[in-house]
Parts: sequence; structure tokens; C-alpha cells
Amino acid sequence: MSHFKPVATLDTHSVENQAKPIGNYNLYDIDIPLQEALVREGVTWAEPQIKALGGTLGTEEIQRAGHDANRFPPELHQFDLYGHRIDEVQYHPAYHTMMKIAKEHSIHSIAWKTRQPRGHVVHSILEFLLGQVESGVCCPITMTYAAVPALKHHQALYDSLFPKLVNADYDSRFLPISEKRSITMGMAMTEKQGGSDVRANTTRAQPIGGDEYLLTGHKWFCSAPMSDAFLTLAQSKNGLSCFWVPRWTPNGERNRFFIQRLKNKLGNRSNASSEIEYNQTWCRLVGQEGRGIPTIIEMVHHTRLDCAHAAVSIQRQALTQAIHHCRHRKAFGKKLIDQPLMQNVLADLIVEYEANLMLALRVARAYDDGTDSPEQALFARVAVAITKYWTNKRCSYFVNEAMECLGGAGYIEDTPLPRLYREAPLNGIWEGSGNVICLDVLRAINKNSASIDIIFNEMQDVVGENRLLDNYILEVKRNFSDRTQMPFRARHLVEQMALALQGALLVKHGNSAVCEAFLRTRLNKEWGFGFGSLPSGLRISEILSRGMAW
Repeated sequence: MSHFKPVATLDTHSVENQAKPIGNYNLYDIDIPLQEALVREGVTWAEPQIKALGGTLGTEEIQRAGHDANRFPPELHQFDLYGHRIDEVQYHPAYHTMMKIAKEHSIHSIAWKTRQPRGHVVHSILEFLLGQVESGVCCPITMTYAAVPALKHHQALYDSLFPKLVNADYDSRFLPISEKRSITMGMAMTEKQGGSDVRANTTRAQPIGGDEYLLTGHKWFCSAPMSDAFLTLAQSKNGLSCFWVPRWTPNGERNRFFIQRLKNKLGNRSNASSEIEYNQTWCRLVGQEGRGIPTIIEMVHHTRLDCAHAAVSIQRQALTQAIHHCRHRKAFGKKLIDQPLMQNVLADLIVEYEANLMLALRVARAYDDGTDSPEQALFARVAVAITKYWTNKRCSYFVNEAMECLGGAGYIEDTPLPRLYREAPLNGIWEGSGNVICLDVLRAINKNSASIDIIFNEMQDVVGENRLLDNYILEVKRNFSDRTQMPFRARHLVEQMALALQGALLVKHGNSAVCEAFLRTRLNKEWGFGFGSLPSGLRISEILSRGMAW
């Protein structure tokens, strides 16, 4: 669709009070909180790469590709013309365009191959930018990134695959791994009878010699089934175990990996999610037999990081669209952006976004620092679950409010808002829905009591700087001291922990106007139940200026 010099003077009226298309822009240049994060998290070395991706993604051509990749969803072809089983998924060219951009900018690999500090932070920022334009490709990119630490449980397999896993050349050809320049990896755990309770899985693994097995069973959810290989769980002689399943066998034959159907999902339509069956499917054991969950949890731990950032990515794009519209649309004699109540709404959304971004990137930093610090590794283990729960719980609510800023236009598929709204619940479901995540936080704390101390230590150096925050931290500590109520109140406890962490980070590093608004509303309850209920006396103009840097 071309926006070049449209006719604005029509026979019956002139088009005078509509926002112009957002046009070409750089996702990084307009985002002051993100620019500040590069300094705070010690990754200014990556600014040229981040800025380059932001510019590419902000072009009208690539914005259109993100739209088209979802407008024309993938198609499953189980058989060829002659009745042979092929089990291939075909994607629209726009999907491949987005995958190519992701790979070329090393989103999947920067954390593992850079010699510079804090590659996980840079990975998170790059994927955060990608998700603003097209979220579906984030799934295979994330899984390829996250597979690396899990594969280290099979050193020979890791050594053979790593060069192709981190290669920046996108190779979409459906060929044996030995014939490809680069590969992607996926994951398949969920079964019909178990869901998140993977110990209920019934897929069976039969040993055939060495580390080779044959699988028989099904997987209820398998995203990105055209990935070159997958990590999966199956029951072996010694219990639930982790296996590496390629789409092609070592002798160059198609593996018996049968795609039964593609899921008809609410959103995330560019990404093929499928049901698959294993029927004597060749695979290799990764890690020890019976230790499948500890092995594959290495992958889940890293996909959770991206699920936390994905929610913030969606929020940022929704905010961008809302601000752009309000800067150009007039109502009741003023631009929307100049209407006091709209200023309240937008400022509230900016506060929410900044707090969520700051928390998510702090967790990403812990992934980097955890390499040398057991304390930071433990912080990452618990904080990523807290962050994933909270940023995703806020996401649908956030996008809905941004959609209202556009009014009826925001409900129309010509804008990105409906696609963002359909995408908003997804990452709260993937890699553990709300209850699973909150109970996992409690499980980690009960398993290692140092976990909760490490979380509170993160807030310790700001104690005494703000009365509202001090009182809130004391309240959270009291609530966590009553272990008998934890299983029933797990969601409330995790929510409180997220807010306390965000408050501490804002006091320590945040813009003072944003920090004041956050503490007075989220922690002190000078706030209603909806966005746009900020109290009087805040520095609204300063907050708004942070969201309108273009």
C-alpha cells in the first residue's frame, strides 16, 4: 500500500484531521529510555549495531513485511503431488525477509560469539527491536539462541552444531544439516495429557545403540516446525530424558517427523505452530537419561528471558503508535496530545513502559554476570520468572489502552494495534503460564532460601532514599515471611516483588519524574484501576517528552 502523495481533497470533503502514516523512522532514535539503558547496562559498544537494526526495522518496506508475514500465514503441505509424505511448511516471502534481517543482525548469536561484555543484554535489545515490527520470527530466533546452553550437555553434538547455529547467513532451504550454511533450532515438550506438567508425557524413547534412540509419541505444541532440529522430551528406561531430533537422519533421509496440522492461533500468525507425531523417529540423547528436565530447562531459562522482553517490545510499539496519532489528531479544538486527560493516559503508559524495560534489561544483565557470579546466576533464575509474569500480565491491558488512544481507527487492521493486541497474551502463556511461573518462583525459593535474600539484596542499596519504597519493601518482606499462604497467594507475592524491584531500579537509575510517578501510583496506591489515573502534582511534561523523541 503506497502513501505517496494521496489525494486529500475529495468531491465531498477534504481530509484534514487524520494522522499521517508514521513513515520511515529509527526505532532506537525515538526511544530515550532505551538509549539510557545502553549506558546503564554497559553496552554502548553495541550502539552502532542496535541503531542499524532500528533503522532497518523502521523503514516502511520492512514495516509492510511485518504486516504481510501475518496477513499471509504459513501453509502446511503434508504430501507432494505423487502422494509421498513431505511434511513441509511454506512461508510467505515477507517471513523470510524478517528472518534474514534477524540473522544478519546476529540476534540469535550475539550473546554467544561476542567478545564484548554483556552479550545477553545486547541480544535482548536487538530482539526487543525486532518484536516491535514482527513477533512471529522471534520464536525460531529465540529458540536457536536458547538451544546453545542445553546442547552443551552433549559436547560432541554441540561442537558440530555451534558454527551453524551462530552463522549469520539465513539458509531457509529444507536440506540435511550437513548441506546447509546455517541452521535454526526449536523445542517440543508439551503433550495433550500433560501441558506444563511434562512429567505426564507419554512419548517413548527406544535405545538402538550408543546415544541413538527412536521416538514414538506426539507433541501437542511444536512451534517453528521447519527448524532444522529440536530438543524434545520422552520417557526412556531411566525416566524422562532430553533428545535432539533433526528433520533429516544422518544418512540423508527425511526423519519420521510428521506434522499433523498447524494451530489456528489467535495471533502470532506468521509463526507456524504445529502438532507433530514421532513414529520411530531417529534422535540422540542429550544429557543423562532420566535428567531430561534439568537438561532442557537450560533452554527454557533463556526462552523465558525473551518472553519477558517480548511483552515490553509490544508495549513499546503500541506506545509509539498511540503517541504518533495523538500528536496529529485534533479533538475539541486541540491536538489530542495537548488535552490534559490524554496527557495523563500517555504519561501513565510511558511510566509503565520505562519500569518494565528497566526490569527486563536488569535481568538480562544478570544472565551475563551470572557466568562468573553464582549470586547473579541465582538472581537471574528467580528474577526472570518474576519479570516474565509481570511484564506479560501488563501487556494486554497496555495495548488495549493504546488502542483506545486511536479510537475506532485503532480497531482497524490497517494499523498495527489489532495485531499487537492479538500478540499481547502469547508470551504470558509460552514457557509457563501465570500459575506455573508464580509457583516456579516459590519452588526456587523453597529449594534455595538464598534466592529470596538475593532478590531483596537488589533493593538494599536504595533503602533510606525514599519512604514509599522503604515501606513497600517492608510489606513485601512481611508477606514472604508467611510461608503457609504462599501457594494460595503466589500471584500477589510475585506481583509485589516485581513492583518492588522496579521501584528500586527507578530510584537507583531512573528519571526522577518517572520514578516519582511510579512510586506514588504503583506503590502508594494514589492511582485508579485504569491507565490515565495519575494524581496531580507530577511532572507530566517531562514524562511525555521522554516518549516523544521524534
